[in-house]
Amino acid sequence: MKWRYKMKNIGIVVLVCAMLLGTSTIAGINTHIFQGFVDMPVESTAVSLEFPTLEVREEGGYVIVDAGSDTLHTLNPSEPMMPYRTEVFTFPLGTVVRDVKVIPSEVKTVQLNEKVMPAANPAAFNMQHTATERHEGDVYARSELYPAAWATWRVGIGLKDNERVVFLVIQTFPARYMPSTNTLLYTNEIDIDIDYELPSEPAPAALDAYDMVIIAPSKFADGLQPLVAHKESHGVATKLVTLEEIYGGTYFSVQGRDDAEKVKYFIKDAIEQWGITYVMLVGGRHGGVAEPKWWCPVRNAWLDVGDSDKYFLSDLYFADVYKYEEGQPVFDDWDSNGNDMFGEWSWRGKDIIDMFPDVYIGRLACRNSYEVGVMVDKIISYETTAYGQAWSNRFVGIGGDTFPGDQWYDGEESVNKAIEYLSALGIEATTLFTSDGTLTEGQDIIDAVSAGCGFLDFEGHGNPMSWANHPPQDGDTWIGIDETQFIFFKNKDMYPVCMIGGCSNSKFDISLLNLLDFKNLSAIWAHSSWGPECFGWWLARKVDGGAITTIGCTSYGYGKSGDTDHDGIFDGIQYRGGFIDIEFFRVYAQEGKDTVGAAHGTAITNYLTKFPPLTNQIDAKTVEEWVLLGDPSLKIGGYP
Repeated sequence: MKWRYKMKNIGIVVLVCAMLLGTSTIAGINTHIFQGFVDMPVESTAVSLEFPTLEVREEGGYVIVDAGSDTLHTLNPSEPMMPYRTEVFTFPLGTVVRDVKVIPSEVKTVQLNEKVMPAANPAAFNMQHTATERHEGDVYARSELYPAAWATWRVGIGLKDNERVVFLVIQTFPARYMPSTNTLLYTNEIDIDIDYELPSEPAPAALDAYDMVIIAPSKFADGLQPLVAHKESHGVATKLVTLEEIYGGTYFSVQGRDDAEKVKYFIKDAIEQWGITYVMLVGGRHGGVAEPKWWCPVRNAWLDVGDSDKYFLSDLYFADVYKYEEGQPVFDDWDSNGNDMFGEWSWRGKDIIDMFPDVYIGRLACRNSYEVGVMVDKIISYETTAYGQAWSNRFVGIGGDTFPGDQWYDGEESVNKAIEYLSALGIEATTLFTSDGTLTEGQDIIDAVSAGCGFLDFEGHGNPMSWANHPPQDGDTWIGIDETQFIFFKNKDMYPVCMIGGCSNSKFDISLLNLLDFKNLSAIWAHSSWGPECFGWWLARKVDGGAITTIGCTSYGYGKSGDTDHDGIFDGIQYRGGFIDIEFFRVYAQEGKDTVGAAHGTAITNYLTKFPPLTNQIDAKTVEEWVLLGDPSLKIGGYP
């Protein structure tokens, strides 16, 4: 990759055109078009991307197009799988991205013998076997190039190293496919020119009155005071704010159409007036049958990928405070089409949202004051006693053959990749695998966790009340653990940071009250949404055992099987849920993010820059449903 930098003082003319060959403006996603002449100093950055090899390989009656080990493939179901690479540029807050142009070098044409392979339907981590199927969608009947341009780009605002910046993410395609003629256009080099205007003045120094704000109902306030004092004693300036104070305008003027939006506007004000980086929401479900009630507001994302969840809980809504608009950070209400269906992506419409976290967020989904006390005690115990202990330097990874049918044992591959990153820190690993007989029943998990560990990683299938995986090539046998067994965990004061790879394990809106929803009882029973509390939250709030925090999915999680690009690396650790789970551990090990929230939020940001979410519903859902149930400011490994 070659870089060129230059300064120029010119009149800018931005012409938006879609040209098959030659110079073209990159197709924008949620971008703004500037027309006419503007006389002002503009900086320019140029980058040359090289794609020295292009391989077309026949497989299963189709061809697969590869462009090197540093590229990935688009995975929109029933559409051609095309290679791409993303480039990420960061700028100071207030930067205006004026223009982005792409110039492919010599464009060559290849006549293909077979059609380009369509992406398969996504594989869910639920407890039902779903066959992987490929179908040719409408794209294959069109006389249009796919993708539509040599590159697409989007601008967002989010946290990078605790500073809010402007992200420019450019997705480049070295090859494009014409289905009607079954031809492939490709290039070995793409030049990109970026014109941007830096802010005329540096952004004002961020206020640092507080590092974290805790948002909770007044009923929980007294129980949280010891946690505030504990955080302050370790240099984490913490402010406890009750929901009643937010709704009453005690600190800032009240804005928002409902309670969830009022809380989000409050977070925006707290960023700008107090300089916060962390937000802890405290409060889970509080009764309700036909419509759940909440101690602390939630937001459902109306993203429908075709599974049975037409909407799902998304705390990312509260973390994604800003979007980019003409160079400025503005409030992102997640409702760009104004129909009160937030984060919508379905046949009804599509909201264009930013998704980059602007704060590191976590939730204590407490349903009563007792659970508040349990979590406060566990957090204080962990942060004051874990440091330097042998147990906190141990990792327990649990997996099996998540999607039988190929040579890869999916969950075990994911666990081994996490171990690869953590071992560089000297962390000792214990694995429980179905393939070698170390995982044969739930008691194996209970014994390993009860011995003490600092990290716990489940990679397999799930539902709101249990987790399991398969022995090799045996999709009918399930080995795992459910909530009824949590009572047997005996790891008091040895609580791990826990990753849960599986469907709906962190669906924290389930309740026994759902059994009274007779209209939807069949679906509630089938989805195991009738338990007292979800797997992820119960594991976190378990008394004298369990985890200190959990990260998991509030709805169906998705993976990928096989090795489509034949790079020798299992696709399940390169895409979707498998990638983001592992990325948490990589961020901790390699980027030095030593709080749970920073590692979680940075993993989301990294996912968004690698897999542009506004072009693929599964990628959008992967980050929106990935919830942290715990203290986002938790110091991994405790304080010295």
